[in-house]
Amino acid sequence: MPETLDLLGYLAAFLAAVAFVPQAVKTIRSRDATAISFWMYLIFTVGEAFWLAYGIAIQSWPVILLNAIVLALAAIILTFKVRYG
Repeated sequence: MPETLDLLGYLAAFLAAVAFVPQAVKTIRSRDATAISFWMYLIFTVGEAFWLAYGIAIQSWPVILLNAIVLALAAIILTFKVRYG
């Protein structure tokens, strides 16, 4: 049963991380972040950093992987928001 739960966790992590890819790609390509909320992405990025720390603390690979990927993508989008929009 734990293996099934791990697969569920990895699938959830994959889908949640992939959901950020289109926004990151669009923002990078267009260099336009005017429609993106700075405060939302700032708060979200800080929250993702805490989730990553939590995942590391409990040694949960699905939580670590998801939040490392989403943190990187959110940080990219936030950086583009600061630079371009």
